[in-house]
Amino acid sequence: MKGNELWLVEQSRSGDVDAFEELIKDYKKTAYNIALRVLRNVEDAEDASQEALIKVYKSIQNFNMQSSFKSWMYRIVVNTCIDFKRKKSINVVSIDENIDLGGNIEFQREIADDSNNPDALVEQNYNNKLIKDALNKLEDDFKMIIVLRDIQGFSYSEISEILSCNLGTVKSRLNRARKSLKELLERELNF
Repeated sequence: MKGNELWLVEQSRSGDVDAFEELIKDYKKTAYNIALRVLRNVEDAEDASQEALIKVYKSIQNFNMQSSFKSWMYRIVVNTCIDFKRKKSINVVSIDENIDLGGNIEFQREIADDSNNPDALVEQNYNNKLIKDALNKLEDDFKMIIVLRDIQGFSYSEISEILSCNLGTVKSRLNRARKSLKELLERELNF
């Protein structure tokens, strides 16, 4: 942990809200993005990420200073999202499907295509849909690890800390998740 971060944690432990704000400022956006990918709704993601940050502040006394603050915080974010999803009985849908912005407004992210070739665009959209649909059929544990590693780009050790499991478990679970995703895609393509 960086010296400045260590100092900010100590100050936050003593109740300094400004120090806490400084401590989390670089991590808030990623916390929100994780929540959005898991919950698929802007308002729920805002609520869950805010709830997670409050939990971080309230439980900062429990941070053991042995792991990185970032990983500890993201573990709280992931667990809060899982709890939030459980409470609301949200069925997670495609990670790039329409996002509800509230007020009957939906937003759909599209993957940019620099090609002007309509056939290539149709094929790319078909492939993206296949992958998204297959990813949504995975167990939550498998989906979560793929989101953390392949979409958010966390390292194996960071994922290990976030999910509170050992490095071997992360590698094994990611391998099984990718294998399951591959099998789902192969089944879909054989039909």
